[in-house]
Amino acid sequence: MDDSKIIELFFLRSEQAVIELSSKYGEICIKIAFNILNNLEDAEECVNDTYMGTWNSIPPQKPNPLSTYVCKIARNIALKRYRYNTAKKRNSFYDISLSELEDCIPSAAQNTVSSTEEDLTEIIEHFLDSLDKKSRIMFVKRYWYAESIAAIATEFDMTENHVAVRLLRTRNKMKTYLEKKGVIV
Repeated sequence: MDDSKIIELFFLRSEQAVIELSSKYGEICIKIAFNILNNLEDAEECVNDTYMGTWNSIPPQKPNPLSTYVCKIARNIALKRYRYNTAKKRNSFYDISLSELEDCIPSAAQNTVSSTEEDLTEIIEHFLDSLDKKSRIMFVKRYWYAESIAAIATEFDMTENHVAVRLLRTRNKMKTYLEKKGVIV
């Protein structure tokens, strides 16, 4: 079903909207949540919460594209669950991908007055637009969708080492790019 029709069903408060949303985007939402949580039960619960969050926000929101909107909700819910689950322990699977970014993304404490969160998001979006397609996809898969290096290597028919090196070079480029834009890293 077309996204606009799904959104229309949400505006009509039809339960069919959730069924169609699940049919179209359930699999990618499960993948995002599972990649972050590494636990299928928690991932499924997050996806159910994603449907509830979408139901509660449409209307008044009329997202375009719907896929990005739903994936962002799923990711944010999974991250919230991840923080809760790991408050006293470490989950090395996701922590590793986060730690890879520590040297090139400023923390909230480091963030300067001139670079608000919105500014930083825009700068990073411009950086990603400057990358070749393969590097951009690898970066997003690793740091947004929390996919493992092994999964990315398989998808791109590369060795894990090649993917890791390529991601390292991309992170280094991003750090340099952010510094040129005046972001304190």
